[in-house]
Amino acid sequence: MHLLDFARTARSHRHRGFTLIELMVVLVIIGVLAALIVPNVLDRADDARTTAARTDVTNVVQALKLYKLDNLRYPTAEQGLQALVTKPTAGPQPPNWKPYLEKLPNDPWGRPYQYLNPGIKGEIDVMSFGADGQSGGEGKDADIGSWQ
Repeated sequence: MHLLDFARTARSHRHRGFTLIELMVVLVIIGVLAALIVPNVLDRADDARTTAARTDVTNVVQALKLYKLDNLRYPTAEQGLQALVTKPTAGPQPPNWKPYLEKLPNDPWGRPYQYLNPGIKGEIDVMSFGADGQSGGEGKDADIGSWQ
């Protein structure tokens, strides 16, 4: 091997890897992109949970309306939403009860939906307390209810 060939081979080995500066520039670019994109993605997740909760509330209210059509009244507050899944044993017995839901859904944050009879904002209220699990709030912590 000639000395010239050795020099070419040594130069080509040096150019195969990335320098520390090049790697740091790429990491900074990735960091900037992540800082811009991640908040938007997280907001989408909150929007999706809110939409899922609204859909669940609508479905539960529809099941309650069917219950009322069959039994001439909504389940009492004591009977709760469980009356849509299993026949109530307490309070006024529903004369034409059938299962109205296969199972009761939990809200997207893993908590049961709230049921009020009589309702505060309507004849009955079905609601989720949102991300914080407490009444009231704004944004992702806002209540999601049948009155909306």
